[in-house]
Amino acid sequence: MPKSSRNVIKTETCAIPCFDHDKVNKVRKALSKEAKRLPELADFYKLLGNTTRLKILLALAQGELCVCDIAHVLELSMAATSHQLKLLRDQGWLGMRNDGKMVYYRLNSEELLEALKGDLKILEARLG
Repeated sequence: MPKSSRNVIKTETCAIPCFDHDKVNKVRKALSKEAKRLPELADFYKLLGNTTRLKILLALAQGELCVCDIAHVLELSMAATSHQLKLLRDQGWLGMRNDGKMVYYRLNSEELLEALKGDLKILEARLG
């Protein structure tokens, strides 16, 4: 297929007449209400789309841990661990406290933890 034809196909909408204009308009209206939040939701899922960050969240579900302990659990350097923790903390999902030179983290979002556990159950059921 010539290059110019491919570009046309990507930008055209479906050529088949719509069967249910009311349904299409209803769905468009519902999506437009969420349009402003969708980029935030995409960023939310991007942040959770990282195995290391998921491990951190599940590790902290067991209780408060210092950065050193988290690094040992993950088998990562302190710098790499701290970077991942900062990303999660910036979302408000983690709380932290200083005790001298030690920094301890805890999970701040029970809702997020419950959602992750629910997703794990769905995955387990799906994989059998």
